[in-house]
Amino acid sequence: MDIFKRIQTKKEFLAVVGLGYVGLPVAVAFAEKVKTLGIDINQEKIDVYKKGIDPTNEIGNEEIQRTALEFTSDSTRLKEARFIIVAVPTPVNGDKTPNLTSIINASKMIGRNLSQGTIVVFESTVYPGVTEDICAPILEKESGLVCGKDFKIGYSPERINPGDRVHTLKSIKKIVAGMDEETLENIAAVYELIIHAGVYRAPSIKVAEAAKLAENAQRDINIAFMNELAMAFDRMGISTKEVIDTMNTKWNALGFSPGLVGGHCIGVDPYYFIYQAEMVGYHSQIIAAGRKVNDNMAIYVTDNIVKKMIQSNIDVRKATIYIMGITFKENCPDMRNSKAVDVCRHLATYGIRVKVVDPIADKTEFKQEFDTELVDIRDVRNADCLVFLVAHQQFRELQPADFKKLFRQQKPQDKCVFIDIKNIFRQEAIEEEGYSYWSL
Repeated sequence: MDIFKRIQTKKEFLAVVGLGYVGLPVAVAFAEKVKTLGIDINQEKIDVYKKGIDPTNEIGNEEIQRTALEFTSDSTRLKEARFIIVAVPTPVNGDKTPNLTSIINASKMIGRNLSQGTIVVFESTVYPGVTEDICAPILEKESGLVCGKDFKIGYSPERINPGDRVHTLKSIKKIVAGMDEETLENIAAVYELIIHAGVYRAPSIKVAEAAKLAENAQRDINIAFMNELAMAFDRMGISTKEVIDTMNTKWNALGFSPGLVGGHCIGVDPYYFIYQAEMVGYHSQIIAAGRKVNDNMAIYVTDNIVKKMIQSNIDVRKATIYIMGITFKENCPDMRNSKAVDVCRHLATYGIRVKVVDPIADKTEFKQEFDTELVDIRDVRNADCLVFLVAHQQFRELQPADFKKLFRQQKPQDKCVFIDIKNIFRQEAIEEEGYSYWSL
């Protein structure tokens, strides 16, 4: 437990590599307890943090301003650390295969600055074997040190739920794994400094890597099941929400709902499992089918937006359509792998240009992505169709009567269209206002 004691007594630095939605909360939490370096190769990001601004909204500006965390883009500072946590993104390529570029580059950077006696813990989501079979050899090659003798490795999958103010880093049990018993106990002790819910010691690194994929694949499959129900019930003329409310009266109902599944976890991690399973000769059926269903939901939603407007005598090419919410989930500014973005792109294939309202999304990132500005909800006027794709709290606070000033004045022979993908509003209340309503 020598490393833990030296970290705990602030004789040595702990470092976090990658300061995004995962790494930043981890680094700030550790900075409350021990000497901590927050390292990111993006100097612009470092400069923003040093100004006391948190664009992720995971920590908040006040927390950033008072943290003792040392922000730096200088990778040579890693030489001062004896416990290094890697929290860089692991997306997929266009063909849905794992993209390990960031974790490979991070391993090279750490290896070049690795000091003897250091423990390196990877938090990035990977398929079983990446930590030991890909990252460790890179660390050895770049450092000239021997894994298991001169330095140790471990794995602790991130479980942060972006935008969630209830299930936060400290309140979620942390899985930890080490290459040997001594390393495992050091890693567990270090994380126990900040994780109030405690840690779970996985029997091996590969088990910990697999557990992360399994928990997200499980959610993906369950949501895909609900999406299939929603598509079938829509054709039957049955309200999916009413079915779910009725079903959930049973004690063992799982509580899942249909929706657009994007982001950098549930929408990505199953592909890591599918890839590795195929490498060992197993072709996924259920998980792959669930991914196919969820990946196609943006097209299904788009088609129903268009169909609903046609049924309401609206000229879709000339219509004023506002997309309400562009991030991948509620109360989170992250647009990565957002299926709301996919809906906008699919609408464009019909020749439809939309305006986007999102009080949470990063305005600069949106401008770079779409070459247009976000619309403030106070400036929404004369809408033919409102499409609520993301259940931000600001949207949930709207009342049915509020929509009169957002929609155009309706003609007797047609209706404005109200699309409510997340079932934020009560259908009866919206229809009483005279709007044509549709939801998953």
